[in-house]
Order: sequence, then structure tokens, then C-alpha cells
Amino acid sequence: MSPAAAQILDLGKYPDLSGQWVRIGAPRWDTSKPALAQEAPLTAEYQAIFDAGTRDQAEGGQGTNPTATCLAPGMPRSMNVYHPMEIVIAPTTVHILIDHTHDSRRIFTDGRDWPKDEEPYFAGYSIGRWIDTGHSGRYDVLEAETRGFKGPRAFDSTGIPLHEDNQTIVKERFYLDRGDRSFLYDEITTIDHALTRPWTVKKKFHRDPNPRPVWTENVCGEGNNHVVIQKQDYVLSADGLLMPAKKGQAAPDLRYFDQSRR
Repeated sequence: MSPAAAQILDLGKYPDLSGQWVRIGAPRWDTSKPALAQEAPLTAEYQAIFDAGTRDQAEGGQGTNPTATCLAPGMPRSMNVYHPMEIVIAPTTVHILIDHTHDSRRIFTDGRDWPKDEEPYFAGYSIGRWIDTGHSGRYDVLEAETRGFKGPRAFDSTGIPLHEDNQTIVKERFYLDRGDRSFLYDEITTIDHALTRPWTVKKKFHRDPNPRPVWTENVCGEGNNHVVIQKQDYVLSADGLLMPAKKGQAAPDLRYFDQSRR
């Protein structure tokens, strides 16, 4: 038996994306605008859904933000990078590692086509390619496209919704700042039936100069006190009792429980 040939990666051809990358700006989709004034190009139907969700959040609910119970944020929301990010370049894949509620991703760069009958994912299925824009013999841009989603998903914690048909297409361009390699950009264009047009934002990340940065562990379910029953948001109190999340909220249906006498 002959051993399989090892794949050799010439890192000299790729940009140096090593280290820990930290989000610049607040964890909202368009960091250049206030949280509730991002001017998302929503259709009238989905603007009404978002407005209703905003009112629900103001009353103590979660509105159209689906992640309170530790549901995966999915794409494109994971690129809000709630926790520090690591980018690992492999021969056929770029791994984006983010220790936050299943936010890690794989971008396949081996020239494959879109799979048929692929299982839908919150993160979707990403195919990318490296580009040498300056014809220098070194790649300087990673382009990626992501499809194949399941939901529900929102752009950020404000609850800006994506369409329930999950036909979202996300296109990205990753590249380093030419003047300062400690900054990384991700230009993201989202095409979705909840939007009247493609929505493009630019994310910016800073490389931690510490050669041994601290990587934290995030276990979303640990200590999470949010509970959803019959599509209603409730909260567990410090003593473990179920509490309403909104003023005047009715208790859930307890017909299958023995009712204690008062």
C-alpha cells in the first residue's frame, strides 16, 4: 500500500490572515448607522414585520430576534463577529472560527459546484475563490458566495428579518487594508426576498497585536434564562420560577400539569 500524497499549501501565495480578529463597531448589521436607523431596504411586508417586532422588544419580548434561546444566528449575521475570529487557510477550505453559538464557517475553495439536495444550514453552504487582483503572483482577495439556508434568521439583535423562504444569497469580499495589514475588511452583499434591492455593508476587523491572544469559550445555553412556550417569550427568575417577559402577559397553557392548590 502506498501512502496518500499530502496536500502542500504554499502560504506565500496567500495574505497573512493569522492571529485574532476583533470586530470594530457595535454588533449591528450596518455599523455606520444607529441600531434602529439602519435604513434596511425592506419590502412593505417585512418592514411591517420588523416594526411589530420592535414594538414587542420595547415591551420586553424578543420580537423578530430568534436567538434568545441560543438558536444559531446563521449567515449573514454570524459576520457581526460577536466573539473574536480566527481565519485558517487550508488547501481546499478557508475556516472561519468564531466561538459564539455555532458561528464558525467553512468556505470551500477547491472549485466545486453547488451541491444538489444539500441539507440546509443556518450558516448556509459557502463556495469561494482566491483572486490575485494585482497580478503579482499572490492572492489578495477572497470572494465567497453562500446559499442553502434554513431559518429563522435576522441580520442582528434588532431583529431586521430575512425572508422566511430562506432563498438568501450572500456575497462577500475579504481583503486586508493595503496601508495597514492589521485591519481586515469584509464587504457583504445580501440578496433576499425581504429586501427591495441587494443590501451591501462593509465590516471592519482589527488584528490583536498580542502573539498569544486570549481565546474565550462561549456556551450560550449556560445561564440562559430565556424560555419560549407556545411562541411566547418568558424568563426564568433567579429562583428558577417562570416569569412573564412583558407586562400583563398571560401564563402558558398548563393543562397537562397537575394544578397545585393555593
